[in-house]
Amino acid sequence: MDNLLSEGLELLVFGMGFVFVFLTLLVISTGFMSKLVNKYMPAPAPQAKRARANASALPKANSGAKNDELIAVMTAAVHKYRS
Repeated sequence: MDNLLSEGLELLVFGMGFVFVFLTLLVISTGFMSKLVNKYMPAPAPQAKRARANASALPKANSGAKNDELIAVMTAAVHKYRS
């Protein structure tokens, strides 16, 4: 019985040790790959968005009709989902 318990504990230590080493190597390799990708393929620089002159000139009266249509579509979708 004592031999079986010691073998079980040995298996537990080796199994948990293997998982710990594997996960440690996984974290290190993921960090290395992340640095490598950022070095050779950096993220593109954000471009300044040009403000559209027409955007402020659009009438606001049409937004109420769009909201009513959106509410109707959403209500129909909810009713179809529930039925």
